[in-house]
Amino acid sequence: MTGHHQTLTFGLFSVFVVVTLAITTWVSRHRRGSAEEFYAGGRLFSPMENGFALAGDYVSAASFLGVTGLIALFGYDGLLYAVGFLVAWLVVLFLVAELVRNCGRFTLADVIAARMSERPVRIAAGTSSVTVSVLYLVAQMVGAGSLVALLLGRTGEAAQAWTVIGVGALMVIYVSLGGMRATTWIQIVKAVLLLSGTVALTVLVLVRFHGDIDRMLLTAAERSGHGKAFLAPGLKYGGDWTARLDFISLGLALVLGTAGLPHILSRFYTVPTARAARRSTVWSIGLIGGFYLMTIVLGLGAAAIVGPEALRRSNAAGNTAVPLLALDLGGGADSTGGTVLFAVVAAVAFATILAVVAGITLASSASVAHDLYASLRRGRAEPRSEVTVARAAAVGIGVVAIALGLLARDLNVAFLVGLAFAVAASANLPVLLYSLFWRGFTTRGAVWAVYGGLIPALGLVALSPVVSGSPGSLFPDVDFQYFPLQNPGIVSIPLGFLAGWLGTVTSAEAPDEAGYAETEVRSLTGAGAV
Repeated sequence: MTGHHQTLTFGLFSVFVVVTLAITTWVSRHRRGSAEEFYAGGRLFSPMENGFALAGDYVSAASFLGVTGLIALFGYDGLLYAVGFLVAWLVVLFLVAELVRNCGRFTLADVIAARMSERPVRIAAGTSSVTVSVLYLVAQMVGAGSLVALLLGRTGEAAQAWTVIGVGALMVIYVSLGGMRATTWIQIVKAVLLLSGTVALTVLVLVRFHGDIDRMLLTAAERSGHGKAFLAPGLKYGGDWTARLDFISLGLALVLGTAGLPHILSRFYTVPTARAARRSTVWSIGLIGGFYLMTIVLGLGAAAIVGPEALRRSNAAGNTAVPLLALDLGGGADSTGGTVLFAVVAAVAFATILAVVAGITLASSASVAHDLYASLRRGRAEPRSEVTVARAAAVGIGVVAIALGLLARDLNVAFLVGLAFAVAASANLPVLLYSLFWRGFTTRGAVWAVYGGLIPALGLVALSPVVSGSPGSLFPDVDFQYFPLQNPGIVSIPLGFLAGWLGTVTSAEAPDEAGYAETEVRSLTGAGAV
């Protein structure tokens, strides 16, 4: 990219950073230092505000960069991500939002521990939440690296590494100084910017084809090199039985994983009532649905206007499809319009990454402090010491995410998020649903459900083509690939549910009938909710 692109992009991105740091500083001066304020923002946000923040938390670099790239490269099969991410919200709306808000306080473990032995349950749920969060953070770091590689013309890995480190440092500052209140306002600002930019690009794509969607589809199919197969199922996932099982596995992970994501569940605690939590979800479904419909247009537009060959030359996984599309729509690399539009899109993508990593880091640091640390102290941790530990945990989690992000920089960000969803659906969703709806569920069942989904999911990923044995894997020069699927959800999700059932039926512990009755009343009515 030219110096004009770099200067303008970093200028716009710097404006966003300055604004968000100002928000963080202002919040840090007005905070009371309580755990409720740090973890839940004082529960003061309206349904509309929280709906925008949910959309900001959920629509990550994986959606803006990765999903669009997959649609541009693989056509119909890339749509699975957009559809899966959207349909998942129906599970959240009908099964999770209100019940979690009524039963919990700050984290997923609060819901599960309501009628279980707290220490083992909190340790298990906290471990799972941190694992899912780190996997999700890696995807955001890879997205940041892809953008930097494009901006700097892929001239050096050192610049890419330093930018990833800078993103990590900023997210630690946001979380440690501002907590949930600052993170929420950053998400709201980011959601508005992202949706505005996506609307503008979608309009420009449709104008380029004079509103003729058929022509856009035919042009995309022609330039893809695959003809009509580009617009039919099977280009990426239809080759053999392994690819088809991978398709089913990914779909299960995307649809079921959202309800187990820690940073999404923690958002329901930032509103005052369960009704507000449900209305937040309705707001977010509208915003997110509109966004994913537009990513379909952008992905197909990138295939038709830029072409898959140019996309692969820039980034093999397609992560730079949106910036390259913006460059072409603005008039090309040497035009003022192209420079401005490219810079705006790249800056919005940077803002997207920063905002999402802040939300995920906050959720994971809350799990470390509120679940793991408090359990080790056997419930004797003071709220202020919890908050201090949470701030320190944000630093440690940031370091781990940066290191893994640099390692996985050549993988597609949407695919990486698919892995995080698979782990969330395998480890968090079974224990959450059992806790809410199974009267006979026990502590052993809860612990087994978490580890029975978490360990197989991570183990199968380690033995899959993602890690070794293929040109695009993390370690292409070695081969310990024994599991043929890239996404483990089709195996690990049933194992999580099975382990929870098996742990319960083999447990000598009597189910807490009174505790379940209290949880049921509280979850359905909100009586006694904090």
